[in-house]
Amino acid sequence: MELKMYQVDAFASQVFKGNPAAVCPLTEWLPDSVMQNIAMENNLAETAFYVKEKEGFRIRWFTPTVEVDLCGHATLATAFVLFNYEGHTENKIVFNSRSGLLTVSKKANQLTLDFPVDTLTPVDALIELEEGLGVKSKATLKGKTDYLVVVDNEAQVQQLKPDLKKIAQVKARGVIVTARGQNVDFVSRFFGPQSGVDEDPVTGSAHTSLTPYWSSVFNKTEFTARQLSKRGGELSCRLNGNRVEISGEAKLFLKGTIYMD
Repeated sequence: MELKMYQVDAFASQVFKGNPAAVCPLTEWLPDSVMQNIAMENNLAETAFYVKEKEGFRIRWFTPTVEVDLCGHATLATAFVLFNYEGHTENKIVFNSRSGLLTVSKKANQLTLDFPVDTLTPVDALIELEEGLGVKSKATLKGKTDYLVVVDNEAQVQQLKPDLKKIAQVKARGVIVTARGQNVDFVSRFFGPQSGVDEDPVTGSAHTSLTPYWSSVFNKTEFTARQLSKRGGELSCRLNGNRVEISGEAKLFLKGTIYMD
């Protein structure tokens, strides 16, 4: 069996920046174990698989160790592939997923995700989180899949050297750490050792939590954001009722073929 595969740097205007994702177009679904093994072999934060349906496409995302409910950068990467290499001629794509309907629209080089907003609940600070991050939190909130930890300033986010073994003990997909930005509205980092991703370079889905939180702080709906990973990433976010629009660019790194006996 031969499968086509693309690798795309999402939320980046040039290669070697943003967040790399693999995208595998399928005509029908492979066994879950095979898709998980492909994601493990790719060893990227996410590998996306999609199948054409009567209306739109169905998309699924795998880390090297688990299937996840939502992934922003791999959805952006998949839309980029469809728009530029797989013959999708309209300026909008509808994906069906485990998180419901997701859309991606195109305007010039800018792609915009339309995702459901996360629901956040304030909780007491978790000792394992504060010990794992090595910093005191101003606020801790729990979303559908992640914890959101707010700290005092951008420098604290930038200088984090987390104890990933302790963070892995927290029952969640991962942990978002955020603060006000110096040159953007807010900055963040994302750690997900529980899901096989020690630090995600740019996490689109985390901004479904970050955007409503910072909207409540700034009392506005449009934001510039930066993820402070080593690769780094730039995003524009807009809160639109119970949806979050997350925009960025993407660049193709490679096209290849997967060979399986």
